[in-house]
Amino acid sequence: AGGSAAAPLPEEDCMKLNPSFLGIALSSLLAIDLWASKRLGVCAAEGSAWGGARPLMKVIEVSGHGIPWLLGTFYGLCQSDSSAAREVLLNLLFALLLDLVLVAAVKGLVRRRRPTHNKMDMFVTISVDKYSFPSGHATRAALVCRFVLHHLVLAVPLRVLVVLWALIVGVSRVMLGRHNVTDVVFGLLLGYMLYSVVEYCWLSPLSAPALFALW
Repeated sequence: AGGSAAAPLPEEDCMKLNPSFLGIALSSLLAIDLWASKRLGVCAAEGSAWGGARPLMKVIEVSGHGIPWLLGTFYGLCQSDSSAAREVLLNLLFALLLDLVLVAAVKGLVRRRRPTHNKMDMFVTISVDKYSFPSGHATRAALVCRFVLHHLVLAVPLRVLVVLWALIVGVSRVMLGRHNVTDVVFGLLLGYMLYSVVEYCWLSPLSAPALFALW
């Protein structure tokens, strides 16, 4: 009144009225991610568009789960009579454990909820599995894929099948409604990079004699 200057707006209101380009971009990306994830969740329930394929998708889900991989690797390690095979299997076990710890830590930090259209009927879950980011299945699939391609001698058709398996595991997470698209994309990238860490920290009879003495 009386020509006095208007009181300045609070800082948070100024931010709402003048959103940054980065904020707009991130909000738009999130909206697209949620929209695409819901549209692609065609096996999220029996009544979904591709509900009949849900049992197959759940088989693929189990194929990328940590427990079968950990048990299978440990069993192979116990049964192996070759020092070279034991070295490879021990490093695969190390990679799988590192993957579990890292994914659990990121999930606990980010705490992104799973999609609302997801049915919580997943195979063997723990506390952090209620969170969505990143996809542990996608991370594991990419990690195992690189590991197998680098340390097993496979014919070209089998190598193609390994890559296809990793991609199908990732896609199935969105189709089942377990994850958003960005959860899977980040998981695949994280697993791909995690293999480089495993290679850098490769366990051998020279670098870790105590571990190899156990076997």
